[in-house]
Amino acid sequence: MRVLVMGCSRVGILVATAMGKEGHAVVVLDPSAEGLRRLPQELQEEAMVGDGTLEDDLRRAGIESMDVFVAVSDMDTDNALAAQMAQHVFRVSRVVCRIDDPARCEMYTELGLKAVSSTRLTSDLILEALRS
Repeated sequence: MRVLVMGCSRVGILVATAMGKEGHAVVVLDPSAEGLRRLPQELQEEAMVGDGTLEDDLRRAGIESMDVFVAVSDMDTDNALAAQMAQHVFRVSRVVCRIDDPARCEMYTELGLKAVSSTRLTSDLILEALRS
């Protein structure tokens, strides 16, 4: 599978690293060259400086040949916009985005995006730990 990960946050690094270890071809796109330097060496070759909310940068990153797009920057609105572009403009078959705000996550899910709220997941895990 060819995977494009937008965002080189801790989450982005973990997702990209895991997908790479599984044998997938991974490209990481982030607006900061400094952030991309935190990637493991084997992923830095395919890392690109760019804005995942811009069609030209997504094209440069090869989105038209991607099987998977993952938007995990630190900005909910950027993740939602990039995910919608990947899904509706570029017709990427599997698109997942990180939306920290649980209310926004629910709204984007209702609009057809596969959205994950790390805030909701973290609070659920904490409550589960408290109850056990």
